[in-house]
Amino acid sequence: MSDEGPTEAHGEIAEPQERLAPEARARREAALKHVRKYGDPVLRSTALPIERFDRALLDEVDRMGRLMHDAYGIGLAATQVGVMHRLLVYRTELDGAVAALVNPELEWASKDKETAEEGCLSLPAVAVEVERPIHVRVSALNERGEPILVEASGLEARVIQHEMDHLDGVLILDKTSRDQRKQAMRALREALEPRPAAA
Repeated sequence: MSDEGPTEAHGEIAEPQERLAPEARARREAALKHVRKYGDPVLRSTALPIERFDRALLDEVDRMGRLMHDAYGIGLAATQVGVMHRLLVYRTELDGAVAALVNPELEWASKDKETAEEGCLSLPAVAVEVERPIHVRVSALNERGEPILVEASGLEARVIQHEMDHLDGVLILDKTSRDQRKQAMRALREALEPRPAAA
């Protein structure tokens, strides 16, 4: 995917780190420390439905929105920050409003599909081709417990599907070809290898 547009890869990552000013890069690195990385068992777990709509949930949505913003992400699932809630936040533009979906359920997906490159905040240095329906309809609750229906297409549909996968312990590695998965695993091992401390 071209580096000229606002997104480096569809999915969760909205901005490549090389472009960031030092202050923004430091903020991104700090935010990413809160995001669970590949190998953490929580990323393979199924999140539980949310039943309480209280101040704690509003705070959780706010915190996830800030982490996503600072990490230059466009989507984040609660499991990625170690919380076993069926909650995701997303936006389709870097400075766009943050939307929260609680207990989302896929009601309908189009037969028309599209393949595009996706990245993931939990899989550093990985970008793989993933085929997904172009249009979806998702029912959910907002952070105040009010029912909402989202009819999404294109990038919005892709991001929502990516984050809903996280809530079921599914990663983009599970949805790509064997060859891409092997390449991604190599890149991931290199990205997650501890670097020797400076003398």
